[in-house]
Amino acid sequence: MLKQYLPSVVAYTQGNGIEVVVADNGSTDNSLQVLCDFPSVRVIQMDKNYGFAEGYNRALQDIDSEYVVLLNSDVEVTPDWLTLLLDYMDTHPDVWACQPKIRSWKNRAYFEYAGAAGGQIDWLGYPYCHGRILGKVEEDRGQYDSVTDVFWATGACLCIRKEAYQTAGGLDADFFAHMEEIDLCWRIWCRGGRIVCVPTSVVYHLGGGALAYESPRKTYLNFRNNLLMIYKNLPAKKMATVMFWRFWLDYAAALHLLLTGKPKNAWAVVQARRDFMVLRHSENFINKRKENLQKAVISYPGSISDRSILMDYYLRLA
Repeated sequence: MLKQYLPSVVAYTQGNGIEVVVADNGSTDNSLQVLCDFPSVRVIQMDKNYGFAEGYNRALQDIDSEYVVLLNSDVEVTPDWLTLLLDYMDTHPDVWACQPKIRSWKNRAYFEYAGAAGGQIDWLGYPYCHGRILGKVEEDRGQYDSVTDVFWATGACLCIRKEAYQTAGGLDADFFAHMEEIDLCWRIWCRGGRIVCVPTSVVYHLGGGALAYESPRKTYLNFRNNLLMIYKNLPAKKMATVMFWRFWLDYAAALHLLLTGKPKNAWAVVQARRDFMVLRHSENFINKRKENLQKAVISYPGSISDRSILMDYYLRLA
């Protein structure tokens, strides 16, 4: 990944006050040796793999900057990608975070699954994107070329004010990986910030480079963390209804995975729900929920869709 994608980052990420930093999250391959070929890149070396969330939290403690960009190691950037993001942030102080338009590195005319032209979420907590609904990805025909408020910006390429990152509490280390940026963005909206997609900035994301899309581990983390995110942020008056529907829909998803020949993924959903039920009653997550609700200036962001993405998607197919 470093050999393939870091050269574009170094080439197109230059200017006064701009620094490229690689956080080595306890790698066990030859990544550190590869980085010797990039003398302009600063390396933050950690003693073990702290996961996506805590890895970034620790790395950002060593970075003093007004803005930071969380960038996956499988992203190819383009000329002016960063300038376009920073210029928009500079002129819109109410925007706490943003993302570029993200296209697929493998199929460059199409959006990339994890981010596309900005993330949205429905009332049941299911995330989707402008340009991607469930597994269906759109071709980029310019249909999302206006700057638009989004509910979440992808962690694959997330530009955020360092102060906003700290104010919102950073990424949740207990998530380890997956959904942690959506959880952070939910807190940003509730604490008075805005998040946008700046589509004039374009990057290309391989996606699934660290963990394959059909990995049972990915399935587990996505389901567990999605439920934890809902529990942490959803106001009490909506909780019972959402969790009722999610119970049945999650087990329907597990049954579908089983019937389509993916028993390990089906079991991952069951395990995710089991572990969620344990964690939601832990003092740790009870306190996180309490803190989020206390610090919220907006209890329920208006950017949450009142429609069901599952209903819309499957009715359209029918």
